[in-house]
Amino acid sequence: MATMALEDLLAQNREWAARQLAADPEFFQRLVGGQAPHVLFIGCSDSRVPAEQILDCGPGELFVHRNVANVVAYNDVNLASVLQYAIEYLKIEDVVVCGHYDCGGVAAACAENLGDGYVADWLMIT
Repeated sequence: MATMALEDLLAQNREWAARQLAADPEFFQRLVGGQAPHVLFIGCSDSRVPAEQILDCGPGELFVHRNVANVVAYNDVNLASVLQYAIEYLKIEDVVVCGHYDCGGVAAACAENLGDGYVADWLMIT
């Protein structure tokens, strides 16, 4: 797999934005007006599982929180703030916690020795 440089990502973003405007001149103006997603999607950080793509949703249709192994922990302030914002401010009623096949985070959490570091600390709460 080829390494993608930051310059490549920026160029791709400019091309994507130009395609959006060409197809729909009001695209970005509508997004600036606010969001009204109907679902909070809690998923894994794995780059192979992009929420909007696997659910065929566009910008503004999902409120997304991702972390290693899609963990929902009682003491995760970040997740708690996402959940509170979704429910209280966005009035979201449906929450999806989505796992996926061959999740490295879940495999690590099930291992006898997690090792050291932030990932191990994170997965110890599971």
